[in-house]
Amino acid sequence: MGKVSTMSVDITAGDCDPMGLLLPPRTQCWIDAAAAGFFTRCGLPGWHELQRTRGLVGVTPLDQHARFVCSATSGDRLTITTEVRQWRAGDFVQHHVARRGDELIFECEETRVFVAQDPAGPQRVRVVPVPQDIRALCD
Repeated sequence: MGKVSTMSVDITAGDCDPMGLLLPPRTQCWIDAAAAGFFTRCGLPGWHELQRTRGLVGVTPLDQHARFVCSATSGDRLTITTEVRQWRAGDFVQHHVARRGDELIFECEETRVFVAQDPAGPQRVRVVPVPQDIRALCD
């Protein structure tokens, strides 16, 4: 089994609908933060440093499947655990699980790719193979 990272999220009223229930689209921001945070918790420098030194600008999702099991509301604290379930040459599969205490709230599995600056222009990116040194650090 590879490394697992954890982050906490406090749900606020702005994360909820008028009935006070967590809005599923809001969880996307947390999943994205957990995906990126996994790499810094494994010892990589931040993406700004990786962009400066290696041209890597981040990891972006290609495919995502979420399953919501239980509702949550303002004032709840969620713990999101993240791990890489599978490394492939061109992408990887990350799994995220959000819990309130021991209770499962949602889980998400996604396929992500590394993206780098495209030499064709500063506002363009391109998919690059999984860097083997980063995989080794995070495995």
